[in-house]
Amino acid sequence: MSSLALKRDVASGDSADDSLSPTSTVIDGPIGKKIKVFDLNVVQNNKKTNFPKVLHDPSSKQGWENLDDLEKISVDAGKAIEEFRNYENSARQSIVQVHYTEMRKNQTVAKVDYFYKKYHTFNKCEMTVWEGFEALKGYVDSSDPDSDLPNLEHMLQTAEGIRAAGYPDWMQLVGLLHDMGKIMYLWGNEEDGQIGRADFPQWALGGDTWIVGVPIPKTAVFPQLNLLNPDKNIPMYQGKCGMYSSKCGLENLKFAYGHDEYMYRMLLHNKTLIPKEGLAMIRYHSCYPLHKENEYKELLAPGDEELLQWVREFNQFDLYTKADKRPDVISLWPYYQNLIDKYLPGTLKW
Repeated sequence: MSSLALKRDVASGDSADDSLSPTSTVIDGPIGKKIKVFDLNVVQNNKKTNFPKVLHDPSSKQGWENLDDLEKISVDAGKAIEEFRNYENSARQSIVQVHYTEMRKNQTVAKVDYFYKKYHTFNKCEMTVWEGFEALKGYVDSSDPDSDLPNLEHMLQTAEGIRAAGYPDWMQLVGLLHDMGKIMYLWGNEEDGQIGRADFPQWALGGDTWIVGVPIPKTAVFPQLNLLNPDKNIPMYQGKCGMYSSKCGLENLKFAYGHDEYMYRMLLHNKTLIPKEGLAMIRYHSCYPLHKENEYKELLAPGDEELLQWVREFNQFDLYTKADKRPDVISLWPYYQNLIDKYLPGTLKW
């Protein structure tokens, strides 16, 4: 078995999903449970080929043009900024730069701790996943103020790309849920950078993240803004490991707060059956210094790099599955409702 093995517990006696049976093995696990093991290398080699590769190819013109402003910065900051300079209207560049300026000024260890206390009691409301998507209809991304594509449709495009390529059903569900943490805008305010309208502060909802409590790497977007971060003046946050111990592991790190961290914690609180590899996709997909630039290696524990390989596999679909053809929500939803019922059923605490 490859070192890139993915394990998911299933209740004893339950039938395992057979959609990827050639790539998986069911073995005996602890406490009388069965464990289904997926191998990433085998999954990759057996992916279906009918998915339009141009939509998740960073070198393709179509793939690039389908990205929003923050995503272009993540993929190729130099190219993105040069493109913004070439537009007759420079507002797009200014929106992105203001966003990251505010992130650098405000995303500190103290502020992340504040958000932990504000949100991680999960007592704001109770609703189903579908009701959550209904609530997200009012959200407009400040990085893409002219887009009228609902969040549900982008997430369905991501999920459908993963499904068409033949990945496991839990990863398809991750595609559907990965940006849903932006629902925090319902309980946010301007001071906290969580207003769900275009041209308003959203520095604690979206954008590329980094690990707080350790120096922000130069590979983060707009590195010249790093000097604006107040934590640079706190001695215990300096050095290669900052406030952390060497090889402490990803699960012990704190990230600039946004939709990723909230959704990850919300899923844990509601005892989701999505495996840890799927949870890693949700928590780390916006931390480009970590999974794209290979920063923070001194903080990784054994097994963390394998999780990051799954994150990288996921991100191609998050970035490059946008297309002009809008998904048919009504016809697709019953399939995804079945996945929700399997991994995250019922009314949830938010």
